[in-house]
Amino acid sequence: MTRRAAAEHPQRVPLPVRGAEPRPVRAPEVTGVAVRDGVKIPYAVHGTGATTVLLLPTWSLVPSRWWKAQVPSLARHLRVVTFDGRGSGAADRPTGAPAYSNEQYAEDAAAVLEATGTAAAVVVGYSCGATWAVHLAATHPELVQGVVAIGPSCGLAVASPAREQFRWDTPLDTTQGWAKYNRDYWLGGGYDDFVDFFAHQMFSEPHSTKQIEDLVRWGHQISPQTLADTTAGRLGLGGATNVPLEPLCAQVRCPVLVVHGVQDGVRPPAVGVRLAELTGGDLVLVEGGGHGLPARDPVRINHLIREFATRVTAGTTTPATTAHHRTWVRAQHRPRKALYLSSPIGLGHARRDLAIAGELRRHHPDLQIDWLTQHPVTRVLADAGERVHPASAWLANESAHIEDECADHDLNAFNAIRRMDEIMVNNFMVFADVVQEGCYDLVIGDEAWEVDYFLHENPELKRFSYAWLTDFVGWVPMADSGAYEAALTADYNAEMIEQRARYHRVRDRSIFVGNPEDVVDLPFGPGLPGIREWTQDNFDFAGYATGFVPPTDAERAALRRELGLGVDDLLCVVTVGGSGVGGALLRRVLDAVPAARRLVPGLRFLVVTGPRIDPASLPRRRGVTYRGYVPDLYRHLGACDLAVVQGGLTTCMELAAADRPFLYVPLQHHFEQNVHVRHRLERYGAGTCVPYADASDPDVLAMAMAKELQRETHGLAVETDGAQRAATLLAELL
Repeated sequence: MTRRAAAEHPQRVPLPVRGAEPRPVRAPEVTGVAVRDGVKIPYAVHGTGATTVLLLPTWSLVPSRWWKAQVPSLARHLRVVTFDGRGSGAADRPTGAPAYSNEQYAEDAAAVLEATGTAAAVVVGYSCGATWAVHLAATHPELVQGVVAIGPSCGLAVASPAREQFRWDTPLDTTQGWAKYNRDYWLGGGYDDFVDFFAHQMFSEPHSTKQIEDLVRWGHQISPQTLADTTAGRLGLGGATNVPLEPLCAQVRCPVLVVHGVQDGVRPPAVGVRLAELTGGDLVLVEGGGHGLPARDPVRINHLIREFATRVTAGTTTPATTAHHRTWVRAQHRPRKALYLSSPIGLGHARRDLAIAGELRRHHPDLQIDWLTQHPVTRVLADAGERVHPASAWLANESAHIEDECADHDLNAFNAIRRMDEIMVNNFMVFADVVQEGCYDLVIGDEAWEVDYFLHENPELKRFSYAWLTDFVGWVPMADSGAYEAALTADYNAEMIEQRARYHRVRDRSIFVGNPEDVVDLPFGPGLPGIREWTQDNFDFAGYATGFVPPTDAERAALRRELGLGVDDLLCVVTVGGSGVGGALLRRVLDAVPAARRLVPGLRFLVVTGPRIDPASLPRRRGVTYRGYVPDLYRHLGACDLAVVQGGLTTCMELAAADRPFLYVPLQHHFEQNVHVRHRLERYGAGTCVPYADASDPDVLAMAMAKELQRETHGLAVETDGAQRAATLLAELL
């Protein structure tokens, strides 16, 4: 198999139904229930803008969560109304096809607009929802200011050869291809097979595993009978009426925008072309796009909806007498500015980024740096007197998501990042607004995954020099996670490799925070290059950036005196980083404190919980001092005799730089801590890895502490000029 072929096929691995969906990025301002003919229709209102956008439900296979990539971004500028359509989500599920005719959905939409006090709205319909948008615009023109139809799946006279050879309401002698789209097959046990098939038809683009997985999960939230009823209602079968759509199109008087993927595997683009012709609407064809455009190309879709809504309502939402005043600054008169994106998952990036920023200012003293990031990094930046961009308040909380994904020191980091897709779209849209208005010369992304990914997907949005920083390369499957995760990590790696090969110009510089030997010598996946080989070809190496100079013996002695330690006292510092995922490990260590103090008389403990764990939530132990957030934790680590930490790279490398003995307990199933970080620490001869299962026994953990106190710690020296080297590479872009 060729490398290209290997990259295109992992998504065909059978996709299991996953667990509960992550919490929504943005909670609605208003929720309620509209009741029409006894059917309860729950709705939600997000945002308070002058213009309202109504995001219609689509086919009952999915709930209103389908719009998760649109709602948070649009709601910062517009008022957004969503509702679960009858037969899906939290809405009622009446029986029989007549309850699910197109007219019923359109009237439900009108009822929701009335219930939410909406005089008129821009109506967005996706797939089947495009039909309902046309019905609503034709029968209630006063309610509709404009229509956006995305991937319309409408009953227009357009041939769909792959589907038309099979009848939905007739038993078939085959279950291949679109024969799966059949009532008897659904009700006779083939529903799961159909949902998987349909999900792959919806997302024909390579590397769509997460979108397919979402659709499969949503498709199992309703019964086959309900989907059969909703389909019969839409087709005018089973006693339902079916009003022809073409005459209704002629009654639409509002502006219309039709968006259709050229490679749509559910409805051919000719449907979108015909709908635009019948309504006199604008048409956007997406070359390479499939049916699921709002999920697969959310940045482009969000911009199209917002631009259309702003344009068609400009005369109704803004008084004609309002004057707009703007200032444009000539390029040569603009200050030199950089936007720094520092990953908020823990505090590991904050110190090195501050050090790099300080060195960058040595090259360009006039440089203004804005920081787009979130808690807990913002706390570090505030202490340092840095300017946090006000738009940081719009960012969705990544640390909270990671904490939600973690349980008992077990965090599948790869899957947690995959399930952060809604957050990543929101945060990229915030970034896109900031750089559109900010005139930045340079954007620095320290593991800003969403910015790097969506810039490669939307390279036309790049209007600045852009540098990418990371201390690891390559998604790696965990050994006990099976073939499914191995296929997914290979697919994600293949997509990244393809993005970089096609749009190498997006990154003006890729900087690895470390040395070539720090990169794991593993393959990206079957048929793909080696991680170390590829990284050496595509990155500059800055060496490790500690952000500090290791303390001298005199400085270490002074700090120990500040902490009230005598010459013969022994101090163990316990810390789990800046996120809240380390609570379970802190409790395990505290359980081992009595045994450790028996083995090492006089051993004292300093437990640093970080900014997201309340010290008061932990059990009290004799000989233990508790702290929350410690600004200069590296100084305490440099002064300790022993440390017990999580497997995060920054803390471990701070201990390695200070030549301190330490135990590190990687989060279970955290590929970065278990593979990338462990590889680097073993190269430096730093620390001793303790599996979390071993840490569950207080006596075993206490014995490991006592043994580590006796270990020689003269490993490979950690360089101290990484920040300067990184800044030199960045300065060239200014």
